[in-house]
Amino acid sequence: MQFRIAAYGEVRDENGRVLLTRRKRTGREAGPWHLPGGVIDHGEPPKRAAERLVGEHTGYQVAVGAAREAVAVARRGVHTNAIIYTARVTGGPDPGFAGDDAEWVDPARAAAEPHSPFVSAALHLADDRLAGRVDKEPQETRPVPPSKAKKGRRRRGQRFGAYGVVADVGGRILLARIAEGYPGGGTWHLPGGGVDFGESPRAAVSREIYEETGQEALVGELLNVTSFRHRRAIGPEGYPLDWHGVRAIYSATVPDPSAAQVVEAAGGSTSESRWWNADALDDLPLSAAVEDALQVVDLKNLAAQA
Repeated sequence: MQFRIAAYGEVRDENGRVLLTRRKRTGREAGPWHLPGGVIDHGEPPKRAAERLVGEHTGYQVAVGAAREAVAVARRGVHTNAIIYTARVTGGPDPGFAGDDAEWVDPARAAAEPHSPFVSAALHLADDRLAGRVDKEPQETRPVPPSKAKKGRRRRGQRFGAYGVVADVGGRILLARIAEGYPGGGTWHLPGGGVDFGESPRAAVSREIYEETGQEALVGELLNVTSFRHRRAIGPEGYPLDWHGVRAIYSATVPDPSAAQVVEAAGGSTSESRWWNADALDDLPLSAAVEDALQVVDLKNLAAQA
C-alpha cells in the first residue's frame, strides 16, 4: 500500500465559476473534470505546492489562501490525503501554456458531468469515492519509514496526520504527552496522529483523540495545515531519517469530559494525557504543533462551543 499527500486549489471567479482542468484526448471524448493540483514533493509545504501545481496545470498565477478542507481518497492500493486551499488568480493565463485544458466551469455543470472526487469535495457534493463517506472500516495501515534508502540517498519518510485543539466547557485544553524515544519525547502535544488507509482525516482525529485521551470529542472546523521537515530526525528506529510531516489541525470539543487516560496499547507514542487550564500552558514544555495551533485559535471561543 502507498500513501501520498496532495494539495489542490479551489479557484473561483467573480461569477462563482470554478477553474477546472481535464486532460486532452485527441479524437476522443473529453475526460473528467479535475481540481488543479496534485502530489506534493518531499519536504514541500502544501500551500506552496498548491500555488505551484495550479500554475503548472492551468497556466494561471494564483495567490493561495486558507486551507478549506482536508479529504482522502483510497483506491487501487493508494491512499491520498489532500488539502484543498482557496485561491485567487493574480495573473495569466500564460499564452504559451501547453498543459491540460483549463476552463472556468459553472458548479452545476461540473456536478452534472464526470469529475474527480476532489471536485466533489470542493463543491460540497456527496461522493462515495471520498474516504470516510462509505460504510467500511479503515485498514490499520499507516506509512512507515523505509527499511533501506536508495544508493547514495538518505532514508525518507512522509506522514500526514490529523490533530485536535480540544477544549471543554470549562475552558480546559486536552493535551497528550509524547513518550520518550519518539521525536519530541517529553513534550505536551495535540491529541492526534497518522491517518489510516481508507480513513478520512476527520475520522482519524476523532479516533486518535479517543485512543490517546479516552475522550469522545466532536470534531469541528479545520483550523490550519502546517508542515515540517527534519532532515536527520531520530525516532524509535534508531537511525537518521529525512522526515517530512504534514498536520491538519482541527478544533474539537468534549461535551462530557472525564479524567484523561491513554486507551491505546502500551508502548505507543503517548505516555500520558491530561486536561490543562489555559493559563497553565505557558509553563509546560509544548510541541511545535501546539505552539502553531495557539497562534490561530481563540481558546475561549473554542471552549464556549463545548
